[in-house]
Amino acid sequence: MLTSEAFYTDAQRDLQARHDSTRLADVVVQAIVRDEIEDPHVPFIESRDFFFLSTVSASGEPTVSYKGGAPGLVKVLDSRTLVFPNYDGNGMFKSMGNISEAGKVGLLFIDMETPNRVRVQGNASLSTDDPLLARYPGANMLVRVDVTACFLNCARYIHKHRRLAQSPY
Repeated sequence: MLTSEAFYTDAQRDLQARHDSTRLADVVVQAIVRDEIEDPHVPFIESRDFFFLSTVSASGEPTVSYKGGAPGLVKVLDSRTLVFPNYDGNGMFKSMGNISEAGKVGLLFIDMETPNRVRVQGNASLSTDDPLLARYPGANMLVRVDVTACFLNCARYIHKHRRLAQSPY
């Protein structure tokens, strides 16, 4: 289990103190934040056909991208490891370049029908020869994430939507 001291930065703690939410923030960490993917989160993560990936460059420049595919796009290998493929896109390689440089990632899995969401943070690496890459036809590399934090994220403000159709790609 993660402690508040390990989970929050000094800047986050300062804001919590200024807004009188330190106690609440500590309760949230104790109640829902773990340093691994717990069993109840595995089927949810593996059932998603999209997620949002946040990365940061070596110089600290952030980016967020949408990653989509068939349900099961992300595979949880064990409580501390997950993998997902990278497919060709616009050729910019912003996220993959950031992973190559800095390795820090955040993944946000959302179900807008129920609504539900789970966040995963970790250290990522890229591979073009991982044996699991064969599970993803058309993928050009595999991202392996060593999980450092996993937690439910409040679903209160998720806009509820019914899925209309999957992408043909």
